[in-house]
Parts: sequence; structure tokens; C-alpha cells
Amino acid sequence: MPVKNRFSELLTEITEWRRDFHAHPEILFETHRTSARVAELLRAFGCDEVVEGIGRTGVVGVIKGKSDSNGRVVGLRADMDALPILEDTGLEYASETPGAMHACGHDGHTAMLLGAAKYLCETRNFDGTTVVIFQPAEEGGGGGREMCEDGMMERWNIQEVYGMHNWPGHPLGSFAIRPGAFFAATDQFELFVEGKGGHAAKPQEVVDTTVIASQIVLALQTIASRNVDPVQQVVVSVTSFETESKAFNVIPQKVHIKGTVRTLSEDVRDLAEERIKVIAPLTAQAMGGTAEVNYMRGYPVMVNHETETEYAVKAAEKVAGSCADAPLVMGGEDFAYMLEERPGAYILVGNGDTAAVHHPKYNFDDNAIPAGCSWWVEMVESRMPAA
Repeated sequence: MPVKNRFSELLTEITEWRRDFHAHPEILFETHRTSARVAELLRAFGCDEVVEGIGRTGVVGVIKGKSDSNGRVVGLRADMDALPILEDTGLEYASETPGAMHACGHDGHTAMLLGAAKYLCETRNFDGTTVVIFQPAEEGGGGGREMCEDGMMERWNIQEVYGMHNWPGHPLGSFAIRPGAFFAATDQFELFVEGKGGHAAKPQEVVDTTVIASQIVLALQTIASRNVDPVQQVVVSVTSFETESKAFNVIPQKVHIKGTVRTLSEDVRDLAEERIKVIAPLTAQAMGGTAEVNYMRGYPVMVNHETETEYAVKAAEKVAGSCADAPLVMGGEDFAYMLEERPGAYILVGNGDTAAVHHPKYNFDDNAIPAGCSWWVEMVESRMPAA
């Protein structure tokens, strides 16, 4: 691997950045300290341009190659935000912010892209322009959408864009990817069920919302089992069921249900939404009550472009010797918005045998840094070979 030795030399420095980010996690768009530190480092590296405040708190750095014979521009994206989780790792660099934690490895993603940016600023061994993108609010805030809506792609004429995520359970520093639909669309729904409350000893005088709501929960499972083609993927999960009553002997007037829908195609996504909007109110009506549906679309399906996925595979093979076929993932990823704007691909880098992401004991493995940094650089140098 052509840059392995350099990233081994830089590992201590990059690890220090990563652990500093880990100790100071920031949620959603509140990445003020992180963004400022990223911008400071990019300027110190010698980026040709550093712009803050893209997509509210996003940062963009521009690195020009030794030549620019064809005007090619490649974007590389890392996410910066943390999760509202109480850390339970016992690390000496554990979160100093109560209730916030880098439990998904975005601290590692940010550090790896910074390491790649430093190397690219030092060498500039490519023909074109690299745009490094540091995004806030991946964890539910849609920071990728905000950066796109802020005109990022057009402003820097980004033609291709690539992203990376660490993956616990996969061998450290290995890579995996798949073309086409990769991460799921992530929608949410709320159901407001209303009947007629009353005494639990007199069910004949009430319209029992707990029974109605329970029937709705069961009926929603038929979307996957009876409405969607079995070879397609859909998850409909009820995650919250809350009644107005806290007593043993009171049948509540209202029940509030929350849930999520995960799909990997727009057709199935549309079908799931339509079925929820039919099943809930008609089930309630059949039992004498009402159900109002609030369906909220979240991140779209993240779709890797076929040609760009092939480029990503070749880069991974140069770094690690091979690249595995990744499984479909029913979690969401707002890099989907960038892949809707421009062709590109999203790859997984192995984090080894660690706790799963979004777990209070998770920690990014710093030994994955050289592989991740090297893949970023290989993407740039292979897509824009020096003239």
C-alpha cells in the first residue's frame, strides 16, 4: 500500500485528534467545538480554502492537486456528530459531556478524513481538486441534506462523492461494500387512538382504546407478512405504546403509539405508508373508535452507484488486498442525500471485535485509522491520477 508507512507515522497524531473529539462529543448541529477544531486543522495543513457554516455547522476544505488538466473534483465526506447516550466505557478519554457520547464512531471518521487531508496537502499527488466535507447532524438531523441545500455540490463543482463508516464485527481494517440499495429509508409514524374511557369493571360502557390499539399493532405486522413481496425488505416496528391511564382500574380515553418503518425501495416505502394509513383508522373504526395517523418520512434509501462502487472496491483492494460483499443494512444513513445529488459510493471499514455502534460501551478502534486514511487517499489518487 503506497501510503501505509506515512499513516503509521501519523497514527499517534491522528489518534490524539480522535480521542479529543471523543472526550468532547456534540449532538446534531451543535458541533461548534468540533467544527472549529476541524477548520483550524485544515488551515494548518495548508488547504487552499476552508469554509465554515455550510449546512449550519458543516466544514468544507478544498485541496488542489499539483495539476488540473480536466477539472475533475472529488468529494470525501465524514460525519462529526455524537449520540445522546450516557457513555459506559471507563476510558481515560471518555465523554466529558453528560448524556452525549461518540457511540457510532463519527470521531474516528472525522479523524481519518483529517489524516487524509493532511497527507493530500503534503503530497498533492493528483490531477484535480479534492473537497473534504465534514458534516454535522447525521444522527437524525439530516445534516447531509442541509449541506446539499446550502449549494455545496454546485459551489465547489463536486462531481463524485464518497463516504465511509466503521463496522464492528468485521476484521480490523478490512473493507466491505455493495452496489445499489445499501442502507434503508428511515420513516417514523405516530398513531393517536381515541375511544371512550371508563371504569375497567364496566367494559360494556366504554370503547376500549387499549384493545383497539393492540389490534392495530398486530394488524401492522401484516404489512410485511401479507402486503409486501416476500423477496423485498420491510421492517414495521412499534416502539412506544402509551395510554393516558396509570391506574389498574381505568380504561383510557386515548392511546399514543410510535414506530418506525425501514424499506429499501421507494415502491415498498409508498406501500407501507399507504397500508398504515388504511389499517389504523379502519381497525379503530371497526371497534367503535378513531385513529389518526401522522407519517413522517425520514432519510431516503442510500443507493451506491454501480460504477463508483467499482472504483471504491479497487481502492479497497489496493489498501487491504480484498473487499468483501457487504450485507443490506436496515439502519439509515443520510449520506443518501449526497448520493442523490452526485454519483458516488459508501464503504464499510472493519472496527474489529468491539461493542456494536449505538451501545454505551462502544469505542472506535484507533488501529483502523491507517486503513481508513489510506482508502481516502487511494480514492483521490486513483480517480485523479497525477498528470
